[in-house]
Amino acid sequence: MTFRAFRSRRIALLLPIGIALIVAAALLIGFVDRRSRQAAYGEARAVAVNDAAILSAGLQAELDKFSLVPLVLAEDATVRDALFASQGSAAELNRRFETLAKQTNAAAIYLMDRRGRTVAASNWRLPTSFVGSDYSFRDYFREASASGSATQFALGTVSRTPGLYIAQRVEAGGRPLGIVAVKVEFQELEESWRRIGAGVFVTDPSGVVLITSRQGWRFNTTRPEAAPARDRGDDVQQFGISDLPPLPLAEFGPEAPVDAPLVDADQPINFNGWRLHLLIDPTSEVRGAVARARFYALAALVALIGLVAFAFVLRRRREVVAQRLIERRTQDLREQLGQANRLAILGQVTAGIGHEINQPVAAVQIYAENGTKLIERHDYTEAKANFRHIVDLTGRIGRITTELRGFARRGSAEPEIFAIGSAIDGALLLLHDRLERCGATLHLPEPAETALTVRAEPVRLEQVLVNLLQNAIDAVGRGGSISLAIEPHENHCLLRVRDDGPGVSGKEDQLFQPFATTKPDGLGLGLVISREIMRALGGELTVERVETGASFLMKIPRG
Repeated sequence: MTFRAFRSRRIALLLPIGIALIVAAALLIGFVDRRSRQAAYGEARAVAVNDAAILSAGLQAELDKFSLVPLVLAEDATVRDALFASQGSAAELNRRFETLAKQTNAAAIYLMDRRGRTVAASNWRLPTSFVGSDYSFRDYFREASASGSATQFALGTVSRTPGLYIAQRVEAGGRPLGIVAVKVEFQELEESWRRIGAGVFVTDPSGVVLITSRQGWRFNTTRPEAAPARDRGDDVQQFGISDLPPLPLAEFGPEAPVDAPLVDADQPINFNGWRLHLLIDPTSEVRGAVARARFYALAALVALIGLVAFAFVLRRRREVVAQRLIERRTQDLREQLGQANRLAILGQVTAGIGHEINQPVAAVQIYAENGTKLIERHDYTEAKANFRHIVDLTGRIGRITTELRGFARRGSAEPEIFAIGSAIDGALLLLHDRLERCGATLHLPEPAETALTVRAEPVRLEQVLVNLLQNAIDAVGRGGSISLAIEPHENHCLLRVRDDGPGVSGKEDQLFQPFATTKPDGLGLGLVISREIMRALGGELTVERVETGASFLMKIPRG
């Protein structure tokens, strides 16, 4: 698999992973939102329950305090004397009630006779004085007269101020004399509840709101379904209205989320079946908790993505390093194979090279011996000619050895611009003996064509050419024909190596596969290495489909 294909495959794998991560992040945010809402709502409810318990305890203490006042007054001798129509006792009782009301913070303390007429009252100085008023119609009066004690929350008939009426029967010798009552108003308590900022209200057993931090909620009902069965006359007398509206809880928290509705923490009060309700809109707490949870979740997600990205970059860097190492090792392997190929070629042409060198060496020896004898005879002209032959022969030997050293040299050099004919001459110099021994006819390009310049590495280009020529020599045998032809183009030139041997028809697709060979002792790497060399030089090596023989094209960049 190539690196490009590997990268494409990785991208194809990363795309669904990225989509899965986005879906997972969305699910995580949804889960975090849901859990944080539930946790915030639970915390708000726990706080509300605790606050409601504190508020109910405070109200219970107030009620207990005021409940003792009529009990104590019912046993007071002055109260009994006032009921026996003692004018002096009534005047004294007014002052006592007035003082006691201030001390206890009661709205009114008053005494009624058996018929319900008020005999004395703490508000005797005020225009709204209860003295002389008849309250026999009040439920608390009738119940206290019958049972000894009673309570009633109702709207004041004179003050029009709602309050709690606590009544106690006054007796003497087991005979009822009258009723002493205390009216308790809760304005201060309600104001303190309003400062809390929550919705606080107290309901009676039938669900009617009696005491509340919101004025508009008073005498509303939490059980609107039971309203039609109520006695409208009694409601008018007690509450001042005939139809009790339902408690508008939606007005308290219209923006409360669906999964975090209003918190209604209710606590029972040990007084006439009353219950204290504390309403809290947890919207701000829930939104704050959700925002914090999202921030922490996103921070954790960003940190996780950062770690994943870091791991990915680290892995990618390792892969790049590994890829470069593979490429470097592959390049080293290619150079080693190229070197092995060159050495194999040298091994094949060694015998011919030896013959090419031995002949000039023997001739040099003969010319040197003859030259010495000619000098002794003072025939300097002939001797000089012999020495010129020696120089020519040593030059030929030098060219052969230089070509051998260059051909055997390992490693790659920088591309050069040179005449293509020099590469052809070098290859023919190495293969001269093999060409002569095989008896093949060699057809070479015209001198003008060989003068064309190319850009390549001379030794590596020569290696490819020697490979192709050796294959041609092996294919044609004695009497065969090998031709080299050059075809110039604008950016490159084609060097064609063709022979009239058996050819490679039907095997063209296998020639450049490793270890594919038609020779009994061949490795099948020559053409593979040759194509790699040509591609590294910016060219190409291909095989042409011809009717007879074989034809290979070397595409070489122009210089």
